[in-house]
Amino acid sequence: MTILIIAEHDGAALKPSTLNTVAAAAKIGGDIHVLVAGSDCAGAASSAAAVAGVAKVLVADAAHLSSQSAENLAAVVVACVQGDSACTHVLAPATPFGKNVLPRAAALLDSSQISDVVAIETPDTFVRPFYAGNAVARVKSSDKVKVLSVRTTAFDPAATTGGGATVQATSAGADLGLCELLGREVVKLERPELTAASIIVSGGRGLGSAEKFREVLEPMADKLGAALGASRAAVDAGYAPNDYQVGQTGKIVAPQLYVAVGISGAIQHLAGMKDSKVIVAINKDPDAPIFQVADYGLVADLFAVVPELTGAV
Repeated sequence: MTILIIAEHDGAALKPSTLNTVAAAAKIGGDIHVLVAGSDCAGAASSAAAVAGVAKVLVADAAHLSSQSAENLAAVVVACVQGDSACTHVLAPATPFGKNVLPRAAALLDSSQISDVVAIETPDTFVRPFYAGNAVARVKSSDKVKVLSVRTTAFDPAATTGGGATVQATSAGADLGLCELLGREVVKLERPELTAASIIVSGGRGLGSAEKFREVLEPMADKLGAALGASRAAVDAGYAPNDYQVGQTGKIVAPQLYVAVGISGAIQHLAGMKDSKVIVAINKDPDAPIFQVADYGLVADLFAVVPELTGAV
């Protein structure tokens, strides 16, 4: 039994989401192979080879894979699976990267994708949430090749050292020419990235404006060394950029501390942060749904108490 993981990387190193996916694969059992596809990705391949539990790293290095388009990358994945008769599982993180590539690979493999896996019971039985995380389904797959996207917050990351995997080149295939990358904008954040942050301070529509969002939350985030997040309502209102959005339609996070300021707690927002280790909610509405999941709740005017809390840190 062989498990193929599609690595998310930037060429030089693996993204943390890949380490969580390796940890999920370890619970299935069998040999773990990691596919590193891209252009000039030797650094990422070396990082993958050092990860504990990885048996082999397959490297597909070609210019036409530099954009890691779903069309070209899915073809490489299928070729790897078909070239290894023992391959029984294909895994990728349930991030925008994985959600882009995995469905196409699943279709080409004639497999039914199982999305957002949060637990692995047996090699063919998996647990995934639905109804915005309010219920879970136990899914048993009879597909020859099981295709899974892994919710990274449900698995502790594999160790980045201790592994000694072999590194092997694999065919990058031909450029299918089905799409062309015209440009890419990389957002550079001065704060920790949301999905990797141990502390997150998030704001909602209760802050009233983009100016108040920055004025109230940034000092607290600076004091705590935290990432900034936002509810969908705050993003839609223009208080914060899309990169800040936490929730079912944003980023799924599980930090050590999540501070929700002026967030009512809509179902789609709770689905993205309720696995946080400690949740602190500040809202003037005592009946706000956010208090149902909060470990600590403060019913108060956020414009008065947040600066006071910040000053006390």
